[in-house]
Amino acid sequence: MQAIEMTAQVTNKHEIVLKLPKNIRHGTVKIIIMYDEEKKTLPEKKQRQFAQFKEPFFIADDFDSELPDSFWLGEQV
Repeated sequence: MQAIEMTAQVTNKHEIVLKLPKNIRHGTVKIIIMYDEEKKTLPEKKQRQFAQFKEPFFIADDFDSELPDSFWLGEQV
């Protein structure tokens, strides 16, 4: 038994086309396919920065007030 190492491309139809050397007799052969799985890299997690949004914020005094009918009817105010 002999071994030959070759490189081949896999098509989008999951096919491999090989052109073997002429010294190989026709008949049944054993084929072993070795491939490297592409390792999916996870995006780097950004470190959270403590007190990143430390600026004070304000809520309007009428925040809880009912919205006017013109808002719900899509009319211009």
